[in-house]
Amino acid sequence: MNAKRSNQVWDPLADSREDKRRAEAQPRTPQSTSPSYRLAYADEDFLCREELRPVRLQLELLKPEMILAEAGIRSTVVMFGGARIPEPGTDPWAAKNKTQAKNLTAAAKYYEEARNFARICSTHSLALDGQEYVVVTGGGPGVMEAGNRGAHDVGAASIGLNVVLPHEQAPNAYVTPELSLNFHYFAIRKMHFLLRAKAITIFPGGFGTLDELFESLTLIQTGRMEHVPLLLFGSEFWRSIVDFEALADFGTISPGDLDLINFVDTADQAWSIIADHYRLADQQ
Repeated sequence: MNAKRSNQVWDPLADSREDKRRAEAQPRTPQSTSPSYRLAYADEDFLCREELRPVRLQLELLKPEMILAEAGIRSTVVMFGGARIPEPGTDPWAAKNKTQAKNLTAAAKYYEEARNFARICSTHSLALDGQEYVVVTGGGPGVMEAGNRGAHDVGAASIGLNVVLPHEQAPNAYVTPELSLNFHYFAIRKMHFLLRAKAITIFPGGFGTLDELFESLTLIQTGRMEHVPLLLFGSEFWRSIVDFEALADFGTISPGDLDLINFVDTADQAWSIIADHYRLADQQ
């Protein structure tokens, strides 16, 4: 057995990949083909057992973290938003009636604004070192596609954090393949969205987008996360969907909590808030 180096650390122990190959090459006998004989780390049936959920949670936290760290990604700009928002000039595939078709067709402006914002953000990212302010989306269609597409437009890398759903949702074609990640656990996925976030942008969307908005707000409000810029794209949409002022008037949130939210309507407005917050003009 030859000693090896793992991440520049001397490691004289047997290599797990090599032992996996050796185990697979063993003579096939009733004993060697029994499920009980499989190496635990190479046994998918074992890893999917209910009792192994804590291990799967750890693996799902660790794998994306290692991939992003090895890619040198130091900070991100999160883009949350609806999968049903269509690209301008295309039919709203999710519409179930004329009213929805009209609303979603009008909402196509948010696709274009998301794409513009991702272009601006990614251009600034490239001007720094390409490892700061990297766009990250949910990796799917709609606003998510627009975000990854905007980064792709200017030749920048972008991240897609997809999730396994009952209906098929393949990653959109604009996610950087090496940064295209898939999740089983929504909770771990949401954690990865925020681990490197320097700003959070939320475009119009449905239950999932609302969940992401309120989890982010809760973490910032309670001091469990830095007060990063949180930008709601589409002031008319958001003010009609959530009456934040009513929450403050009722007393269930403090009036100062309203300052955690920035309403914006254009990509330029959004980037200006981020740049002012981090004094990016002073750094260039």
